[in-house]
Amino acid sequence: MTETRLRTWTHGTGYVLATLFILALAMQNLRYGFYELFYLATGMATLTLAGVAYTAVCRRHQLSAPGHLIILSGLNSGLLAAMLTLDGPGITHWAMPLLMLNLLILPLRQGMALSFLLLVPTSGVVLFQQPTTDAIIAITGMAILLAAASLYIWHYDHMAQSAEDLAITDPVTGAHNARFLDETLQKEISRAIATGHQLSVIDLSIDYADEAADLHGKAGVQTLFRDMTEHLFDVIRAGDTLYTLNDSEFFLILPYTPEEGVRVIAERIRRTIAEHQWAVVGKATVSIGCTTRGSGDTRTDNLRKRAHAAMEEARRRGADSVWFSAGETIAA
Repeated sequence: MTETRLRTWTHGTGYVLATLFILALAMQNLRYGFYELFYLATGMATLTLAGVAYTAVCRRHQLSAPGHLIILSGLNSGLLAAMLTLDGPGITHWAMPLLMLNLLILPLRQGMALSFLLLVPTSGVVLFQQPTTDAIIAITGMAILLAAASLYIWHYDHMAQSAEDLAITDPVTGAHNARFLDETLQKEISRAIATGHQLSVIDLSIDYADEAADLHGKAGVQTLFRDMTEHLFDVIRAGDTLYTLNDSEFFLILPYTPEEGVRVIAERIRRTIAEHQWAVVGKATVSIGCTTRGSGDTRTDNLRKRAHAAMEEARRRGADSVWFSAGETIAA
């Protein structure tokens, strides 16, 4: 299940349960003749039903759906206004499930902020209306509920982010892996087409990697690969992104970079690697292929294939070399 589907299911379930709970409150207050509370609960149930409908309509955009904040702000504001103006029995207890709903639906920071804005005046109302001991117990219970729910949601967000990082990051080098490359490169191609800016890429391969593995073992080559990744992170510019394709090959995306720029960057990478003293292997060189997006390059495979072919051409011409392969000229 994707994150979007999981959030859609969670949001929908939360709204439905809240609707059922509020409707039960409405019927209970109607039964005992608390009509003002009945109308309040009916209005809140209408908002939670709107939340169900909004979740269904925006099911493909749950990670960035601003309507939830509006709906929950309405729920919180309505309950707060009712607590300040109505003299209904146990109305402050309605805040507890609403605190949970805030954290369940909204991003953690928004949920915490909205819940805090509800908890503070609710605590004041409780202290004013109830005996001190009962008020302290109720406020402490709400605070513990809010803290526990926040901690659980923070832990879930942290675990989800860690899982996402593991999915797109090479565990040896810390660079992005090939799985994330095509997605990012397609976004950069689309942005380059929309803005008219140049986009270049580099395919870089360590020379004689198989021979180095035979001589120094797989652990030695992995050490070289990891150290070379750190070196490339220091060399590339802010905004450029680095990816590992296998145990000896890298790929770089360079937005806003024309042919002249990528030639200079590729040569600087080649020179700094050749001049560096590497642990275990000593000296090492790379073959670099680079290219710039042409007018026909609307998909990732065009750029990747041309950059790889340029790298193979550089390797054929001798280790420690750079080769540029031109694409179709972009019409002005």
